[in-house]
Amino acid sequence: MDLLPYRALVGGSTQGIGRAVAQALAERGCTVTLLARHEDRLRETAAALPTPARQAHDYLVADFYDPSHLVDVVQNYLAQHPAGFHILVNNTGGPAGGPLLEASVDALRLAFNQHVICNHLLAQAVVPGMRAGGFGRIINVISTSVKVPITGLGVSNTIRGAVASWAKTLANELGPAGITVNNVLPGATLTQRHSSLIDKKVAQTGQSVEAVEADMLKTIPARRFGLAEEVAAAVAFLASPAAGYINGTSVPVDGGRTGSL
Repeated sequence: MDLLPYRALVGGSTQGIGRAVAQALAERGCTVTLLARHEDRLRETAAALPTPARQAHDYLVADFYDPSHLVDVVQNYLAQHPAGFHILVNNTGGPAGGPLLEASVDALRLAFNQHVICNHLLAQAVVPGMRAGGFGRIINVISTSVKVPITGLGVSNTIRGAVASWAKTLANELGPAGITVNNVLPGATLTQRHSSLIDKKVAQTGQSVEAVEADMLKTIPARRFGLAEEVAAAVAFLASPAAGYINGTSVPVDGGRTGSL
């Protein structure tokens, strides 16, 4: 589980699961480059991470709503840091909820760009360095909806499934190079997105927050919501040398909620 020799690029890393992932990797000795759009939050997060012996953590400012700018920022960084990254954690905010049939084409296109296209561009940028080093980990933080679609999250279900298929294809292609590609599927996790989904349900139904949460907990065998740190622990394991023979799979971290094997 020692990650001291490695460098990681972590998306959406100033809050929620992304920040917890950056913390978990840094605690295991990894040098982390944070990637998000708010520089003040990035600066604060980088300063709060435990620092490995090798070098300090840093950050890149880019917006996943602008794929071309995102890849330019990362490519410019790699030009100055030719050693590249050993670990890529693809993580960004989920699409807004709502029935799929009511979603606009623009909403689908935007979500596809934000998730599939950005993931693809980042992989294209970092894989050459992984190949050269003979070690690579690409981990996508997506959703249990890739196994069982979640009612009311039409666009998210569609796009998350596309990411999972992209990842499985990439795993087959990169496996011979010692690069693994896996997905971590958070269930109901105590994050800002979790709170926003509950608030929306409250507004739609008129129920109290407590009633909405109680209904959700009935579907979770663990009878509690997850913590971002618990999702991050799964990501950190998949990023480690210990997980070298785990490739092309999706790992739910959901308290047992997902209704499939």
